[in-house]
Amino acid sequence: MVIRTPDASDLAALQEIERAAGEAFRGLGMASIADDDPPSVDELLRYRAARRLLAAYGESGRGGRGKAAPGGRGKAAPGGPPVGYLFWEPVDGCVHIEQVSVHPDHARRGVGRALIDRAEGEGRGAAALTLTTFAEVPWNAPYYTRLGFRVLDDGELTPGLREIRAEEARRGLDRWPRVGMRRPRAARADGR
Repeated sequence: MVIRTPDASDLAALQEIERAAGEAFRGLGMASIADDDPPSVDELLRYRAARRLLAAYGESGRGGRGKAAPGGRGKAAPGGPPVGYLFWEPVDGCVHIEQVSVHPDHARRGVGRALIDRAEGEGRGAAALTLTTFAEVPWNAPYYTRLGFRVLDDGELTPGLREIRAEEARRGLDRWPRVGMRRPRAARADGR
């Protein structure tokens, strides 16, 4: 798998990933979430320009091995359209994951985890990763717990996270229980 900043020509594919991933909410009685519009191309362009938009691509070639990238540096070149994406914001000294979505055809293959880990690496100097999510949706809070996030008590929410939660409530997302979560920055051998 290759994770990189997507080309502008891939942004419509990211919107399609969001639509496809959202369909799973319909089966939980959360049709309004399934029907929610994906981020606009303009919004995705802003994250891309800020270098806070990542896309995951499957590797091309036989047996999952990628082709050498142009320039012969030996890195795998992406094969085909993106299969997942993530965008983030700096919030209160942390990498705050605004959105991470994986196309259902590529779920349960480590794509989401790889995107989250890469975002952590991109947020040099950040103390932790944060996100807000649905507490009882299996591929939301329970999944992030398995990735090392923990649910924050209301008193642990930073000012920025409180504002994000308030905006989510204004948008009606609190019809279903939501939580803020945090994962401390991993100790990395390369010192980043």
